[in-house]
Amino acid sequence: MSKQRSPRIDTFNPLDKTNLGESVAEAMLHQPVDPVPPDEQFSGAGIYALYYEGDFSLYNEIAQLNRMGQYRWPIYVGKAVPPGSRKGGYGLGADPGQAIFKRLSEHAGSIKQTKNLHISDFRCRFLVVDDIWIPLGESLLIEMYFPLWNRMIDGFGNHDPGKGRHKQQCSAWDLIHPGRPWAYKLQPHSMDVHILQENAANYIIKIKAKILAHGKDKLDAE
Repeated sequence: MSKQRSPRIDTFNPLDKTNLGESVAEAMLHQPVDPVPPDEQFSGAGIYALYYEGDFSLYNEIAQLNRMGQYRWPIYVGKAVPPGSRKGGYGLGADPGQAIFKRLSEHAGSIKQTKNLHISDFRCRFLVVDDIWIPLGESLLIEMYFPLWNRMIDGFGNHDPGKGRHKQQCSAWDLIHPGRPWAYKLQPHSMDVHILQENAANYIIKIKAKILAHGKDKLDAE
């Protein structure tokens, strides 16, 4: 009779990039919640999440998980990298300036310009982190929470493309949340706003079930 082999169990490697990235993501989720942008300026680059708790009807299912101090489902996850890093590589040890604060301030400006959102309905978490972990931390948070403005309603993080570069179409975000002056100069979006909203509503319902299941799994594990 042949000897039965024991099942192989993978060895945990604390230096595995996924494990390290998850530790960064979890650290961000344990940060206190602040207004957008925070009341006090600060220095640092890193990752952040925006939470919506207002009464825009399309986002009601999202807001329900963020009210009463819960903040369980970010509507957007982003990163703020040190100046110059987008041109190639991460300058380890370089002065990051106020990268996160500046980015959150830009987002606040976009929200304030819309006709149907209010900045007082948004909160944020952020984590100042070494440059090398910023992209991985952001990617894992997006994979964990499937934020609506990252995955379905794109364009929130866009900037004015500049003079002579307005041949691109208006983003889904600007179609649903009109108000940014430069977005009116872009070409019309290819999809009707009502269809976009219907698709977004279906997405929210589908992803909310995953978010709730994920939360239950974490509680069971504890």
